[in-house]
Amino acid sequence: MPDRGQEEVRDRTLSSGQESVIRDVQDWLVQGQKVWLCTIVETWGSSPRPKGSWLAVSESGLWSGSVSGGCLEEDLLRRTSSECPEHPVVVDYGITDQDRDHFQLPCGGTIRLLVEPLVSDSASAHIDELVTAMRQRRPVVRRVGLNRALNGELDRPDVSPAPAGNGTFVRFDGETLEHRLQPECRLLLIGAGEVARYVAEFASAAEFDVTICEPRDAFAEGWAHSHIPLVRQLPDDLVTSEFSDAWAGVLALAHDPRIDDMGLLAALVSQAFYVGAMGSKQTSEARRERLLSLGLDEAVLERLRAPIGVNIPSKTPAEIAISIVADLIAARHHLRATPPSL
Repeated sequence: MPDRGQEEVRDRTLSSGQESVIRDVQDWLVQGQKVWLCTIVETWGSSPRPKGSWLAVSESGLWSGSVSGGCLEEDLLRRTSSECPEHPVVVDYGITDQDRDHFQLPCGGTIRLLVEPLVSDSASAHIDELVTAMRQRRPVVRRVGLNRALNGELDRPDVSPAPAGNGTFVRFDGETLEHRLQPECRLLLIGAGEVARYVAEFASAAEFDVTICEPRDAFAEGWAHSHIPLVRQLPDDLVTSEFSDAWAGVLALAHDPRIDDMGLLAALVSQAFYVGAMGSKQTSEARRERLLSLGLDEAVLERLRAPIGVNIPSKTPAEIAISIVADLIAARHHLRATPPSL
């Protein structure tokens, strides 16, 4: 059973969310293109995307990310290609009735964006620093100043270690943007079955990074979904090496105690924000007794979500996956909403 190195596991996860956007920005800068990074710095009323959301636009017209349900992107693409701002500028949408009608913003909603040009070796160094932090799963604070830009001097954005805590924040006072970035939520699905397949599809669409762990030869060799990354490694080793931080989730979906329990034992004593297992109430109770008999502390076992998912009720693999991903989204929202210690 081959053991894969950390970098290979990391590269095989489904990239999503802000990490995907910043990697696209890095690629465009390497190609010598100018890039404009649009960040939502403030919202009022209804907003289809939260503060901190990114849309990146290259000078060739490529784009990555989203700052609305689609109503603002076209105008931002036009604005960057025609106006080509050379300094950070603030753009408001939804201030006037005409704005709301033209851009079809949600009822009464207003969005303020910082449109920031990225060009030259200085910008590349900054983006490389961000990509490295994300790859190393280090939360950081990104600072962008407008005061020097307004005086004709383009200031390089700053990246520094983030304060303690899991929450995100965006602060903008009209002169400086402070944007706390935390690692993307990464999921390890134990067991390559139909439920895992649908969880991987739905969770990646919801901007989770997903990896499937399958040490059993018959299931691994019969896995027909090559676009979904699969690692043939024992789950406890993989949890310890790659899925033990506060932004990791571990889901036991194999329905096989031989491998499910190994992964759960490692995950429950880790910092993982989500640990769940599939099965009926009877199966979950039997699992609980097994884990206690293996020496797991009862207080630690309270972290286990089993039966996994929200009660919709679900029967088919796709329905079960929907209930699981819904619960994951709720847990991630709570994780992101936790205020940092300043």
